Amino acid sequence: QVQLVESGGGLVQAGGSLRISCAASGSSFGFNAMGWYRQASGKQREFVASITTIGVADYADSVKGRFTISRDNAKNTVYLQMNSLKPEDAAVYFCHAQVRVAVDGRIAERPSWGQGTQVTVSS
Repeated sequence: QVQLVESGGGLVQAGGSLRISCAASGSSFGFNAMGWYRQASGKQREFVASITTIGVADYADSVKGRFTISRDNAKNTVYLQMNSLKPEDAAVYFCHAQVRVAVDGRIAERPSWGQGTQVTVSS
């Protein structure tokens, strides 16, 4: 059973920093790209950042220069360092991973999601 467990969310003042983590487990073949999405109250879930197994990162324009994604492949853990937080960054942050699975004798990918961690930014 694949599990993605987020941690590190909380309340922070605008301009502050927060680091959230996501530990993935339960895949015999590991994980390909991992990343973060967020969903603010009343809005659709949106992409925040992603990172490949070799460390190639991608970011939403709204967080470039403020957020940094990283991963520890040995621990199957992905991190999101969030600096200069703004009230509009407040949301539930969801971890996402492409899980490697065996299908008909070959390796394929299946998406998996965590339960989310709340980030609140006070102005």
